[in-house]
Amino acid sequence: MCLGIPGQIIEITDDERQLAIAEISGVRREVNVACVADGPLDGLIGSWVLIHVGFAMSLIDEDEAAETLEALRCLGEAQETLEAIAAGQVTIELPS
Repeated sequence: MCLGIPGQIIEITDDERQLAIAEISGVRREVNVACVADGPLDGLIGSWVLIHVGFAMSLIDEDEAAETLEALRCLGEAQETLEAIAAGQVTIELPS
């Protein structure tokens, strides 16, 4: 399964190699923007992209980014709950 994580391009670091800094939920990572570059790279600053294995794969709008980040947050919470149940740290009460 492939998962694209939304990130916002905040800085261009290397025009020649088409590299930029993307902020992903407060974490900054260098990504390759070759797949989304269409003109001067500075035009990408502020854009939201879906990032997979270090590559910005597609441009998305801010609303889609927010919805995806919220869905990922919810999945993370669900996973934490499942792990706590498996470890016996949480019990499930069934209706009587």
